[in-house]
Amino acid sequence: MPHTSPASTSTPALRDYQLKDNIWASQGAVFLSGTQALVRLMLMQRQHDERQQWNTRGFISGYRGSPLGMVDQVIWKQGDRFKNAGIEFVPAINEELGATQVLGTQRVESDPERTVDGVFGLWYGKGPGVDRAGDALKHGNAYGSSPHGGVLVVAGDDHGCVSSSMPHQSDQVFQSWHMPVVSPADVSELVSFGLYGFALSRYSGAWVGMTALSEVVESSTTVDLGAINAQTASWKSPQEVQALTGHVAPADGLHYRWPDLPSLRIESRLQDKLAAVAAFAKVNSIDRTVIDSPQAHIGIVTAGKAHHDLMEVFRRLNLSEDALAAAGVRVIKLGLTFPIDASRIQTFAQSLSDILVIEEKAPIVEQQLRDLFYNAKVRPTIIGKRDAHGQALLSGLGELRPSRLIVQVAQWLQHHAGQALNIPHLKVRDFVPAMMQSNASDAVKRLPYFCAGCPHNTSTKVPEGSTARAGIGCHFMANWMERETAGLIQMGGEGVDWVSHSRFTRTPHVFQNLGDGTYYHSGYLAIRQAVAAKASITYKILFNDAVAMTGGQPVDGVISVDTIARQVESEGVLALAIVSDDIKKFNPIKKQFPSIATFHPREDLDAVQRRLREVSGVSVLIYEQTCAAEKRRRRKKGELAEPTRRLMIHESVCEGCGDCGVQSNCVAVLPHETRWGRKRKIDQTHCNKDYSCSNGFCPSFVSVTGGRLRHKTGASPEARAHLMAHAARLPDVHPRSTDSPWDLLITGVGGTGVVTVGAVIAMAAHLEGQHASVLDFMGFAQKGGSVLSFVRIAATRQQLNQVRIDTQQADAVLACDAVVAASPEALQTLRHGRTRVLVNVHETPVADAVRHPDMQLQTDLLVEKMRFSAGSEQVETFNAQLLADQVLGDTLASNILAMGYAWQLGLVPVSLAALEQAIRLNNVAVESNLLAFTVGRLAAGDPAALKEQALTEPEPESLTGFIAHAIRQLTAYQNAAWAQRYENLLSQVNDVAQAADLPDDALALTVARSLHKLMSYKDEYEVARLFSDTAFQRQLDAQFEGDYRLAFHMSPPSLFKAPAGKAPRKVMLGAWMRPALRLLAKGKFLRGTGFDPFGRTEERRLERRMVDQYEARVRWVLSDVLPQIQPGQMPVLLDLLALPLSMRGFGHVKLRNVRAAQTRETWLLHRINPVQYPRPKEQADGQQLRGIAIRRA
Repeated sequence: MPHTSPASTSTPALRDYQLKDNIWASQGAVFLSGTQALVRLMLMQRQHDERQQWNTRGFISGYRGSPLGMVDQVIWKQGDRFKNAGIEFVPAINEELGATQVLGTQRVESDPERTVDGVFGLWYGKGPGVDRAGDALKHGNAYGSSPHGGVLVVAGDDHGCVSSSMPHQSDQVFQSWHMPVVSPADVSELVSFGLYGFALSRYSGAWVGMTALSEVVESSTTVDLGAINAQTASWKSPQEVQALTGHVAPADGLHYRWPDLPSLRIESRLQDKLAAVAAFAKVNSIDRTVIDSPQAHIGIVTAGKAHHDLMEVFRRLNLSEDALAAAGVRVIKLGLTFPIDASRIQTFAQSLSDILVIEEKAPIVEQQLRDLFYNAKVRPTIIGKRDAHGQALLSGLGELRPSRLIVQVAQWLQHHAGQALNIPHLKVRDFVPAMMQSNASDAVKRLPYFCAGCPHNTSTKVPEGSTARAGIGCHFMANWMERETAGLIQMGGEGVDWVSHSRFTRTPHVFQNLGDGTYYHSGYLAIRQAVAAKASITYKILFNDAVAMTGGQPVDGVISVDTIARQVESEGVLALAIVSDDIKKFNPIKKQFPSIATFHPREDLDAVQRRLREVSGVSVLIYEQTCAAEKRRRRKKGELAEPTRRLMIHESVCEGCGDCGVQSNCVAVLPHETRWGRKRKIDQTHCNKDYSCSNGFCPSFVSVTGGRLRHKTGASPEARAHLMAHAARLPDVHPRSTDSPWDLLITGVGGTGVVTVGAVIAMAAHLEGQHASVLDFMGFAQKGGSVLSFVRIAATRQQLNQVRIDTQQADAVLACDAVVAASPEALQTLRHGRTRVLVNVHETPVADAVRHPDMQLQTDLLVEKMRFSAGSEQVETFNAQLLADQVLGDTLASNILAMGYAWQLGLVPVSLAALEQAIRLNNVAVESNLLAFTVGRLAAGDPAALKEQALTEPEPESLTGFIAHAIRQLTAYQNAAWAQRYENLLSQVNDVAQAADLPDDALALTVARSLHKLMSYKDEYEVARLFSDTAFQRQLDAQFEGDYRLAFHMSPPSLFKAPAGKAPRKVMLGAWMRPALRLLAKGKFLRGTGFDPFGRTEERRLERRMVDQYEARVRWVLSDVLPQIQPGQMPVLLDLLALPLSMRGFGHVKLRNVRAAQTRETWLLHRINPVQYPRPKEQADGQQLRGIAIRRA
């Protein structure tokens, strides 16, 4: 039933809004992301100059890096229109060269051959990029800006270390360069403060730094262009500034000039520039007195994002601005944080005895206030990071949040104005996370991982006995993939730390991973240093043709494998190898490579690395394979041909051993639950045609060449029409009160469209006149990691304050993925009895499942965590992917379906019309998404309509049903007598279980599954039978259509013997094998006889022996163990009887798994009967051992 919902206000949805308005609209309200704001401000500056009849141009350069990783993407999406608007964008190969390019723009105005009046320049880079470009930026600021130009230096600061190697703050370094700093608090101020920065730069001759915090630049919200235009129109001209302040520039001016040779005059001019900044700020201020009071005796100074955190504290304490003013509290928000406007602060501080400074991280403003008032006759007490007694007060660690301020602010106000303010008694839930349950699902994490078919799956492997060092790039994720990879160094320093390290260790050699983007950025200098130092190191240059970590941008320049080869050879490397997944492509251009280059297919990677690690000196291995994500993008655009070959896994042949995952490390090889246990399947939607999974030692892989994927149609047109008719009769969702914001947290998996859900909801709120913000925290999420989308909606901008949903403040959680929703980051937003949680219980595998075949997501326990934190009655579950697959034929719109479910429950506070319009504006699979949204609404509001169409989750199979299927399968496997042997033992188990009055079927089901596994071992006859069975053709027809041909990936023992220490080779056998397989299947009557040509191998003898041994084990359990078992021993007994289920695989993989199971068996027997079975001497890991790399024929 629908609850009282946070629906929209009655404001109708606007019908003429377009997504391009975000960048190009000249008036009204637009919905703008932080990155778009940086691009838009350049256009607005150009428009401002045109109104002044100045013939200027804009110029942007910098280097991508989170949170500024998508600036170039936003610009490129504008096409030629951006350049035609008078803005040039020239990406830089690194940060300092980008800053140098921007410096050049300020020379234009003094060039007698100039074609424009001036050029305003914007440099951008993440915090570490500011450090790297320090020399260029410092010199640029010292040389200065031009009167019709100006420079804005945008620093992407990651205070919370969301996607950086460490937290970062740029304010201090800007201050050390005498560079003024503006600190935007939100997306709107990114635009307005950016425009202010250009005006300030033009007047003062200084470059102006602007901080762009992660929470600001990675958020989106409604921006009022009219308010920004009005603000900029009010700024005084340079002439007015001089007239009003009496400021006079030095005789030689403040701006860029030449000659400007090295001298102390440059230093003194920096001081003159700061004086000009002070004069400009005095009459053109972006500081704002938020709360004033004629009888004020205490004051609060805020800056940047911290201001919104403070205002949220006031809201939670129910303290209005009027009440604070009446109590003598004055609040000012600083926009210019260095240098602070001394005259304005002195006016603010009049009559104040105490000032509390609230700012992010280091005490930039606080220290300036102390300096200002240190020698003053009347000095207010100034506190911030420390109180008046020198004790820690407001932490500089991490990010500020309202919950990290509320206690200190409340106590300070209580102490100084408690009699005048009615400060409520704080409850613990106001500032600490809710209690979180710890259970067996704690180890389940949604870690980012290499994409399906990623080159790094192969390229980051190292030979046994070697180690590798990580660097900047996606390949850094090898650190958590059991790849003997460790370490991190600053971008461009890769391998140089080994120069010194190598002199004090017995380790003779290391590999150093180096991305092609990093190589081009600065990494080639690291190679030069290693050569100069004669270090023994192999650089693995991972040439992937795209900067995948920040969105798939091309490397900023011309770079190729042969160019790199010639460069490193000229530097003096001693050995050079080229490895590729398509090595033949280099045959026509081999002459362009240096003579020391050797060429190898990727199957030879291990041998090549073993050779290079013996080189005494610097060697280079260039691993060439295009980024998988980039391949997918190019195929969608038609720039790269789609391979005609796909892989599929024969479900019945597959043993679920996971060796295909060991060989490929690929997330497109998914766990697949079947009646016979967990198998593997290829996710055809996300497979990028790398094919390395077929190297798993298993005959289940089939290549399908030609044809096409069969598109599932889902529900029939008649069924869809029936559902739409039911949806039209769904009850309306009632509006909610607009007295407070509505906080909706959306959790999901990167790359599945969860960010789109947040964007659609926020855009819908914008369309109908509400105010909304959305903050997406993704980190490495584009690699399948966690995504948290914080959506906040309110009637007015003043109600929104900060963009992040704070501790225990979520009104609702839409858990598109249960793993992410059960993470501490998400659970801390829940409040018991208040937060409603809608959980999609579809199990999307986590990355660890690639390496651990038996890993369980334990969704029930994940949901239990949410029930514990929010309250059982607050949590509702459903399966979005199941419904999407049944109705739409695929799961691509499952998150939109979940949004529909949430809307019908009243968890999404926008109107139906606005949401549907936002879906249309998104312009991606519009009709499919609208249908998915409607099905979600039906699932919540009229589930009976879905049941009428049989759109429900199937019931789990019973014990009786499983045994019946097993008997039929064993009859087909061998004969009726073989199946009767199975049935006889199961009858004995059932009889004893009933006599023992066991509470469930766990014992019988465990034996049923294990015995079936042993009795249906997949020898040559069974594999041939399964490939000849009509079920295989049905599986093919369900996935493919059209004219296709098959090839089988097998390793016939009669053809290929395993070399010593290596796995047997696999070959592709064509469709001619199908008649041969049908013939071989008929020979099953030879199985187990003296005439069986395959029955003498170690593997076959072991398989026959294990059937007898297990039957004996079961009879022993029934007669000796079960009658005297203790209650706590039953799980151990079930583990013992389930051991055959872990004896999976083929050949050497199966033999190793059997040995691991036998080792575990001794421990389980000891736990059941320690007297009869002594404690084993040592415990072996029960997990599957890593497979041997497969060699192709």
